[in-house]
Order: sequence, then structure tokens, then C-alpha cells
Amino acid sequence: MAARGWSHVGLSTLDLDATRAFYEDVLGFKAVRCDILEFEEGGRIRHVFFDTGGGQLIAFMEPRGVPGIPLEYDAGINRGLGVPDAFYHFAFEVDSLEALEAKRSALIAKGIKVTPVVDHEWMKSIYFKDPNGLMLEYAWQCRELGPDDAVIQVRDRIRLRGPSPVTDFRNK
Repeated sequence: MAARGWSHVGLSTLDLDATRAFYEDVLGFKAVRCDILEFEEGGRIRHVFFDTGGGQLIAFMEPRGVPGIPLEYDAGINRGLGVPDAFYHFAFEVDSLEALEAKRSALIAKGIKVTPVVDHEWMKSIYFKDPNGLMLEYAWQCRELGPDDAVIQVRDRIRLRGPSPVTDFRNK
């Protein structure tokens, strides 16, 4: 049986209403499955799956009063681990530079801070954050990958902390 790619990515949120508004109203992803999971020991989890396209889903769980789950934690992943924002992020695919620039303009029009288009040589991307502080990306693969791309080698020098093309959210 051949693998078909990933089914879904599961994430957490402390505010499912804000998360749902962002993924539906800002990104245009449709909620396709919504559950409430109640625990016999008390508490519950609200769980929503969004269709991101291509048969792939992104899901969020919001715990409330579940024994053993903290009331507050960093749902943005990176800050809680003490690593740069780009370490854990999710990229959604677009099919052209024009589509990437249109996504950027649409995000800015909705009040979302987004980076300029970042040229990675083989891919062009824009970066922004969801209400949980999770870094998201729209990406366009601008050329085919070849054998040299599979050889691990130094290809760029970037800044780990402070302003960089991947963390500059000033809407230039």
C-alpha cells in the first residue's frame, strides 16, 4: 500500500474561537469536522479539523478543565521550547509567484503582519503568525529540484536572532 502524503497535522490552542476565526475568515480554510471530547474524569476538548486543500487537514484541540493538562501553556510551540520561530512552522503551497503575492496582499488587507517575499533560490515564501503565535508560511516552489539539491552543503548564511527575512513582520 503506497503512502499518499500526510492526513493531518494536530496542534493545540488555548482559544479555539480565535483560532477558528483566523483559519476560516483569514486563510479561508473550511472547518470539516468539529468534535467535543468529554472525559469521564472531568473536562473536555473541543477539536476542529480544517481542510487546507489537496485532501490534507490541520486540526486544533482546545483543552478545558482536563486533569493533568495545564490551564496555560505556549501553543505556539517555539517560544515554549526556547527556539527561533522558524524551527516549528507549517507551509501551505501556492502555485505561482502571482498567487504568493496575492496571498501576501490579502493577509495585509486583513491586518495580518507578514514578511516580504523571501527568495530561498528554489522556493519563494511569505511568513506570518496565527493567533497562537505559530509561524505559518505560504510557499511557491519556483524550480525543479535536482541531484545537487539532495547534497547537504552550506547554501546560505542567516541571522539566528533579531531581524531577518524570515522574521521581519513589518509589512514593507
